[in-house]
Amino acid sequence: MNYAFVPPAVPSLPITGSDQRFPIRRVFCIGRNYAEHAREMGASVDPAAPMFFCKPADAVVADGADVPYPQATADLHHEVEMVVALGAGGRDLSPDQAAALVWGYGVGLDLTRRDLQAQAKAKGHPWDVAKGFDHSAPVSALRPVGAATVGAQTVLRLHVNGELRQRATLGEMVHDVPHILAALSTLFELKAGDLVFTGTPAGVAALQRGDRFHAELVGVAALDGRID
Repeated sequence: MNYAFVPPAVPSLPITGSDQRFPIRRVFCIGRNYAEHAREMGASVDPAAPMFFCKPADAVVADGADVPYPQATADLHHEVEMVVALGAGGRDLSPDQAAALVWGYGVGLDLTRRDLQAQAKAKGHPWDVAKGFDHSAPVSALRPVGAATVGAQTVLRLHVNGELRQRATLGEMVHDVPHILAALSTLFELKAGDLVFTGTPAGVAALQRGDRFHAELVGVAALDGRID
């Protein structure tokens, strides 16, 4: 192929226990998937209507690299989330069919320019600039599903500078993984390489330059990093 310029590298994540990497196609996110977080944001949860948004694949920050503090904000917030990686795809899937797509699990941060999100909400505008900015999706190495035990009692948590900021069990999610993927498959054709951020619990708060974070999907994945 004769390109006009050198195409960018394919974004990817390391795989625990392997020298291979997981290539990233698209990044999907679900909002308001923990009731306490929805309440702290002044929103309600509609269990019949999950809410989705996207981040660009090149927003993923891999390998524990430092995260630059983004431009155009004075209120950068952390949102710790379980990340699901897909190894196959489909459309209009049942929850059972959707569950079979899962290739592995990780933990990540859905970084949010909260001030820009509030402005967008007030004007009825999309949230793209608040959610889909550069370096807005730090993600851990992925653990393949056969090497991971993930269930309702699995703990998701985030420490910032050694202080516990967020903690929940996966059983607190409004929509579980099979139903998240099934709902997404009615809106998009899912494919291998897709990542899905599965929502954040209560306790979101601001990050400052120099802050260090430690995110965990306990027993499965961990992510350390610093806001630069």
